[in-house]
Amino acid sequence: MKTLKVGDKLPNFECINENEEIINSNDLIGKKLIVFFYPRANTPGCTAEACNLSENYQKLTDLDYQIIGVSCDKPKSQKNFSTKFGFPYPLLADVDQKVVKLFGVWGTKKMYGREYEGIYRMTFIFDNDGILERVIDKVNTKDHTNQILNG
Repeated sequence: MKTLKVGDKLPNFECINENEEIINSNDLIGKKLIVFFYPRANTPGCTAEACNLSENYQKLTDLDYQIIGVSCDKPKSQKNFSTKFGFPYPLLADVDQKVVKLFGVWGTKKMYGREYEGIYRMTFIFDNDGILERVIDKVNTKDHTNQILNG
């Protein structure tokens, strides 16, 4: 699967969030955008990453960023995850894997000698016009905000 590259435009998509509201990618253009993909809600690494972004939410929004998290969890799982930790940003419930495939973050993974299909933990940073500025493919879950801000 081909992952988005620097210079690519934000793909067109619609997806529901944790509240089952439709999020349209066209509505995200106009501010800088952080889209972070994580394998599964409420797992240790995903929780560390999402909480780090949440703890630094004001710092990021002060710099004109908006944040969206994406996994293939169902809306109810995303809602439980968001409510449990009080995330101030939406979590997309990409149950049909359309968004993860558009971004190229779905594929074969290996763990403990076993292969399976899943989401690659990656973050995409877009400018105000929806042009991809940076891709972070080696996410430091505990210090992700600094990775985003300090390149």
